[in-house]
Amino acid sequence: MGETETAALAAKASFVLPRVPRWRSLLRSFALAKDPLPVLDTVLARHGDTVELYIGGVERSILTRDPGLIQHILQKNNRNYAKSKFTQAFSRYVGHGLLTNEGPDWLRQRRLIQPGFHRQRVAGLTGLMQEITAETLAPLAAQAVAAGGVATVAVHELMTRLTFRIIARSVFSTNFPEAELDRLAGLITEMQAFFVRSIRQPYLKPWFRLRGRFRYHDALAAELRTLLAGLIAQRQQANAQPAATPPDDLLQMLLDVRYEDTGEPMTPDRVIDESLILLVAGHETSANALTWLTYLLAHHPTEAQVVQAETAAVLAGRAPAFEDLPRLTTALYAVQEAMRHYPPAWMVDRVALADDEYEGLRIPKGTLFSLYFHGLHHDAKYWPVPEEFRPGRFAPGQARPVQPNAYVPFGGGPRLCIGMQFALTEMQLVTLELLRRFDIEWVAGQPPVTMQPLITLRPRGDFQVRLRLR
Repeated sequence: MGETETAALAAKASFVLPRVPRWRSLLRSFALAKDPLPVLDTVLARHGDTVELYIGGVERSILTRDPGLIQHILQKNNRNYAKSKFTQAFSRYVGHGLLTNEGPDWLRQRRLIQPGFHRQRVAGLTGLMQEITAETLAPLAAQAVAAGGVATVAVHELMTRLTFRIIARSVFSTNFPEAELDRLAGLITEMQAFFVRSIRQPYLKPWFRLRGRFRYHDALAAELRTLLAGLIAQRQQANAQPAATPPDDLLQMLLDVRYEDTGEPMTPDRVIDESLILLVAGHETSANALTWLTYLLAHHPTEAQVVQAETAAVLAGRAPAFEDLPRLTTALYAVQEAMRHYPPAWMVDRVALADDEYEGLRIPKGTLFSLYFHGLHHDAKYWPVPEEFRPGRFAPGQARPVQPNAYVPFGGGPRLCIGMQFALTEMQLVTLELLRRFDIEWVAGQPPVTMQPLITLRPRGDFQVRLRLR
């Protein structure tokens, strides 16, 4: 081996990460808690794609937007990386479903529930998605007719209500009353906001305990579980009636499945856990992605016109069926590009279970990683003109095709979101129907729309668009 190769190997073996000192992390903790994205982007712009810092000035973590390292952790050596105590702490509020569970128990649950999200079942839910979308948009169309062809709408509120209706009907075959829907969405938002603040500002935990904030949010979680337990009990009572025909929904799937090794059903608490995760994760990702897509289309009407032209050519005025979706690709590309700009899961965490190594970086057992998907999705090394809205970058035949490991809106590896196909189908259908009925116009004079990175990436507050009848 030559001297140059020896020197290169020695440099690689002794690779040391750039580091943000604890005191500087602490000084930035208030800014990080208020609006983390600019803080994290500034750190990476100064130090490179991977850097050591301290969350809230307390918890040592490695922040990265390196797609190779992210792929190593999520996929190539995924068995060595578990969700950290931060994500697992969220189970205090949402239970031990697929989102927060870990280890062999998670794998057992994943294998049990996976068939509920196979392509055939998602195809069977297409009609339900279209029905609820039409029901939700119909009052807006009527409002527009009465107001000279235009209706003004708060977008995040609309998309939250729409996607919650879809997942609630998909899970429970039940139309929730509007007040109940709003209460559920409010509970989820309030618990998220508190949980995230307790993570970003850990030094405030004694103050939170003194003021009873943990008890208060535990009570909100108990309210959610009580509501779901009542719905599940109603289903079981209905199923027990003579000649009962149970509905073909996701709740019934949870009640019917049996573990291969024991032949036993899920426990009642486990059914509540998984139902709650389906409700929380099943509407949150889609609601946020559709909100941001609407924002982007309102500012890029030519991209909306591309979708409208393809829809008219393929469907000739009729509603799309599941088998039409592969021919309606421009709507899907728009959804994918919106999720690149604003990945709902903007960051995830993992902790090393044993010593590891990645390209000369020694990773001791217990190392906490913050995988910064939003930073990766805006990295010019992988995305030409990353701040521009270009749905066509997802079309085949591009000069610089999308690198799969640089695009992770649903995570990656074995823990790839179980509802990915459900969410993509839902968002594509909603986009097609919205643009089939309306042109989307921005309402001038609104404050700038900013991001609120909780567990998912949502807008801070809401914004309005005009829906003009076509």
